Amino acid sequence: MNDLFDEVGNFHPDLHRPQHASDTTVKTRREHLSGVIEDLNPDMVVVVEGPNKEIELQRFFDSDVTGTWKVRLQGTPGSAQCLGCAVRTDTNKFDSLAPIVLFDSSNLAAFKPFELVNENDGIVERYRFERFPLYVEIKTADQKAFRILGLHLKSKGIFDAFEWSKWWSVSDGNRKKILAQCSQVRHQFTDKYLTDPLTREIPLIVCGDINDGPGLDASEKRLFGSGIERLMGNVWRPKLCLGNALFDSLSKNDQDKLKFENIYTTTFKDPIFNNVWHKEWIDHILYSHMEKNWVRQAAVHIKMSNGQYIWDQFKQASDHMPISVDVEL
Repeated sequence: MNDLFDEVGNFHPDLHRPQHASDTTVKTRREHLSGVIEDLNPDMVVVVEGPNKEIELQRFFDSDVTGTWKVRLQGTPGSAQCLGCAVRTDTNKFDSLAPIVLFDSSNLAAFKPFELVNENDGIVERYRFERFPLYVEIKTADQKAFRILGLHLKSKGIFDAFEWSKWWSVSDGNRKKILAQCSQVRHQFTDKYLTDPLTREIPLIVCGDINDGPGLDASEKRLFGSGIERLMGNVWRPKLCLGNALFDSLSKNDQDKLKFENIYTTTFKDPIFNNVWHKEWIDHILYSHMEKNWVRQAAVHIKMSNGQYIWDQFKQASDHMPISVDVEL
């Protein structure tokens, strides 16, 4: 979304060509982004790859989306891809004074640069979060609260041409970073959140572009770890595990067989293998307090309400499909 705005935070002219989508215009991108939101008609939106200024995100919702919205943005110095949250305030579902409170994650120890011992060779390696997570509390009109941790973890995409040994080295390195970030969130944030007397009773959603799906790909088999499964929790501490809302949406047969082919949140052409189209599940909505059944009806919106595929009707909105859930406290 940062491509939509100039250096002072105003929209670029309608016919301006966005840097990362030069085949279209700012006007079309705005129309497609708002078109998806209007079609879904959400009460709240978590934005991944938002602009880098809160005033810009507010300007988009004020100008292009029906209703009155309050936004918060978690900035990351030097990043053009920031996480944000928007709450619709004119439907009277949220607290009128403070519907959304931002906790600046750049000041939290869990999200500062960290060191981990590599599980394969015992070498201590240093990692960081390329984008600071979004950490907010949402308060409803009847004074109930839940919190959201929005994530956009390391991309595992490789966009340069390498010979095979270098390609595998880069691939393994990207997955090591994802696994390290998931481990850090789990051990230094989620476990502590769910055991601290100040927060353990406040329901938590962890969501966003995790850039990893269930199971082990070729690189993860060498690392003996799946990022999303590490993030969801440890079977030895089941009360601290997080549910996966999209897994819940699968049929019992698919759940029993761990058959995930029916869920995908992005597609891409493989530039190495004859541009074969891949379908990947890398975006997730996780939730605490599974026994309460408070996060339901998860869906990936591949088609819009009129039955048209999202990539036909709103091609310029995103390279991912939106995910929605119903929240009932």
